[in-house]
Amino acid sequence: MRLILFLLLTSTLHAQILPGTEPLTPEPDFSASMVAGIDRLASRLITESKTARKPARSGLKAILGIVDARIPFATMDLVGDTQSPALLYETAGAKIFRVRWPVLEDVHGEGILIQPKGPTLARVVYLPDADTPPEKLVDQLLANSDCEVVIPCLISRDSDFSGSDRLGIHTNQTHREWIQRQAYTLGRHIIGYEIQKTLAVVDWFKAQPNQLPVLVAGIGEGGLLALHAAALDERINAAYVAGYFGPREDLWQEPLYRNVYGLLRDFGDAEVASLIAPRPLAIQHLGFPVVTGPPKPKPGQRSVAAPGSLVAPLFDSVRLEINRALKITPGNWIYLCTQNQGLREIVTLLFPSTTATATLKVATNKDTPLSLPIDPARQKRQLRELEQYTQHLIPVAEAERATHFWKNLPLHSPQAFHSQVELERARFWKESIGRLPDPDLPMHPRSRLVKETDKVFVYEVTMDVWKDVFTWGLLCVPKGLTPGEQRPVVVCQHGLEGLPADTLEEDTSQRAWAAYKAFALRLAEDGFVTYAPHNPYRGGDTFRVLQRKLNPLGLTLFSVIAGQHQRTLEWLQTLPFIKREKIAFYGLSYGGKSAMRLPAILPGYCMSICSGDFNEWIRKCASTDMPMSYLYVGEHEIWDWNLARNFNYAEMAALIAPRPFMVERGHNDGVATDEWVNYEFAKVRRLYDKLGIGERALIEHFDGPHTIHGEGTFSFLKRHLGPM
Repeated sequence: MRLILFLLLTSTLHAQILPGTEPLTPEPDFSASMVAGIDRLASRLITESKTARKPARSGLKAILGIVDARIPFATMDLVGDTQSPALLYETAGAKIFRVRWPVLEDVHGEGILIQPKGPTLARVVYLPDADTPPEKLVDQLLANSDCEVVIPCLISRDSDFSGSDRLGIHTNQTHREWIQRQAYTLGRHIIGYEIQKTLAVVDWFKAQPNQLPVLVAGIGEGGLLALHAAALDERINAAYVAGYFGPREDLWQEPLYRNVYGLLRDFGDAEVASLIAPRPLAIQHLGFPVVTGPPKPKPGQRSVAAPGSLVAPLFDSVRLEINRALKITPGNWIYLCTQNQGLREIVTLLFPSTTATATLKVATNKDTPLSLPIDPARQKRQLRELEQYTQHLIPVAEAERATHFWKNLPLHSPQAFHSQVELERARFWKESIGRLPDPDLPMHPRSRLVKETDKVFVYEVTMDVWKDVFTWGLLCVPKGLTPGEQRPVVVCQHGLEGLPADTLEEDTSQRAWAAYKAFALRLAEDGFVTYAPHNPYRGGDTFRVLQRKLNPLGLTLFSVIAGQHQRTLEWLQTLPFIKREKIAFYGLSYGGKSAMRLPAILPGYCMSICSGDFNEWIRKCASTDMPMSYLYVGEHEIWDWNLARNFNYAEMAALIAPRPFMVERGHNDGVATDEWVNYEFAKVRRLYDKLGIGERALIEHFDGPHTIHGEGTFSFLKRHLGPM
């Protein structure tokens, strides 16, 4: 049968289509169609997620990155000096202090403490919106003699300190996004950090000799924190949320600092709220922050912040979300308050018993509102503490990988090594990439001849993957194949904003030539069959939206790309003129990212070459000390949740082993420094040497920029793919 197909091929190569395919109808922009189809898939998966959610505290805690033990036996310290005294104000019934409390190692919460002079009936953590200093809420919350109130300072949406003074790089990211970018790949989250600060106050409340009811309340970003803190900690007796509650299926449109990986698999706001029951929860439909986008760049700031906005949900949609919560956990535990109800009525509603009738009264013993001084250094101090804490997690994560990955990797037996790698591969695909079901549509390949040179035929090809999702690329077939002859295949992957045709561009005046040097065409002229597939990282923020939609489902853009390459491998292996066991992968830049991830999870690729991307990837994503860090650029889709604690590029290369693996590295390539590239590659070479296959792991340095060099890599391909 393969011979018959080959003869059909050789008789029609000059004509229309590849054997076993139908004619392909061209489109003006296959790339845009692909991105649009994936967008429809993501939207459909978001809608479907609502029917299969199983909320659990442990799962919520994990996805919020609450993994670090808080400082035990927390204290509440008064802070101040002659310029900013600890005692800010005193009334007949209460004192108002600046306070500070330990949370994590070298991380503190800061804010305002309202300390009643008389009997205290309840204790309250009141979380303001991110853009509201605690001092601004004192008038509203000043207690005459009822409640002890702590008002924490949140990390704000300002951008004044989002950058590195040492490197002289400043950005327009909000402070919240600045921390989120660093923390995400390390398995932490700005939301998790601030919940830790909130629960540290609860720790202090619970350490007091006289135990009283505890209320966690919040508005705006503080409402988000109050809802989640109460869901996670049953020591909290009640919760009040304003300016945050509603359907969460449009999470992808919110600011990046609200991106929670895997949230929608098990949680909407209804599911989070259900974890509070039967404790009372009051929701008030007011105080929603309005955010139209990231801050406008100030002079000297890079405009790199991710898009995202906040708008108030419709009242009816909030009511529907509350009804969903009551279906999950029936009862009289959740209240939708009117806008006219004040805090006094709400707290009385939450604590109706005679032993806890705390009422947050508005102060009546002063004629004019307080104008308390705001500590001008507090926001920067709070931000830098979280930044330094997150930075120290980078070497901690490397130690975790050493313990949990490398020490568990058996090198004494090829069979034992293979078995362990299979387990790690499955974990990498599921937890870091995010695994979708295997392609489920018939392949339905379509093709058409689009170009012919004196040595090569070039075919455009598409295949179906899932509903709305297809794969597309260019297949280069060398001329002169003899009947029954089979050739190795090299899959040649373009980079960011690229197209398959870029890998064939021969015009030396074009940017595509400068990057790719027509490597797919050159390899075909050398006798390989090559295939240049399209990966959908094209279209600026249009494709980045896909990552934002997929992340809350526990998926990434590479979840989709993996399925497309499953289909690509399946189709290539049907072609009569290829060696099925000799399909190699070679990618540049974002294609190099693909070269680290796809062969790591798809054993159908017999070897991999990473060009212009191999790196100390975790530092590239999280470090404030690397000027080429992703913290300082606009590629806001790049981070993988919790990757640092499990896999860096050396670990991904270990999943490729014992298959051949090569790195192509230009000394002048600005994606990294030679030192960091070599640092990470040394781990790879050590593994291959320990396995007795050191010749299969190679790095080639060349004196050039971010480009395909095509010398040592071509020799590597020929050596390991065998004779033509």
